[in-house]
Amino acid sequence: MKDSIINRDNAFFFTRLSYESGDWEVDQRMPSNVLNSLVEYTTLKVDTQENIVSLSDQDIFNCPFCYLSGHKLVEFTAEEGDNFKRYVDNGGFVFVDDCNHDIDGLFAKSFEIQMERLFGKEALKKIPKEHQIYKSFFEFEDGPPTTSQELNGWGDDIVHDYLKAIEVNGRIGVLYSNKDYGCEWDYDFRNKRWYKIDNTRFSVNIVMYALTS
Repeated sequence: MKDSIINRDNAFFFTRLSYESGDWEVDQRMPSNVLNSLVEYTTLKVDTQENIVSLSDQDIFNCPFCYLSGHKLVEFTAEEGDNFKRYVDNGGFVFVDDCNHDIDGLFAKSFEIQMERLFGKEALKKIPKEHQIYKSFFEFEDGPPTTSQELNGWGDDIVHDYLKAIEVNGRIGVLYSNKDYGCEWDYDFRNKRWYKIDNTRFSVNIVMYALTS
């Protein structure tokens, strides 16, 4: 899968995964915001156009980084499930973010069922605050940064101090968040100048971990 990074004139590109069961087309401005941060903070060559690929499509195997999100049911078709597992098992990276920011919501429950079915009951585990992903570029000593959705008491009214992951050969293949980073980063990147601390910095860590671990 690492060879797939050398693509599109050697530029990194952000891939959103579409799937049949849910509302995958959420947080429309988030990808451009993340890509802007990569341009601003790193030396990566970046394709600033979001790439959308169906989870059932073989094109997923040409993507170095994938994003999957939504609010509703996650119930993969046989082809989607097979592609998801083969992609992850072969070194791919999927960042999955629950737009409901709710461990008891439909997206969370149904997605976790899919992961159990594909990878086994104990595969999805909390990762420690000392994990490499929290220091792959910027340093986050306290683990995953809190989102405004959590602080405002939306969803399950819980501030989640952890992320979960499925690891393959000691490396994260699926990074799973109930924190709703998609909504947190869903704004015009030109408005970042109003933030005292750029809240998209953790997205840089996620991408850099995916590309270098």
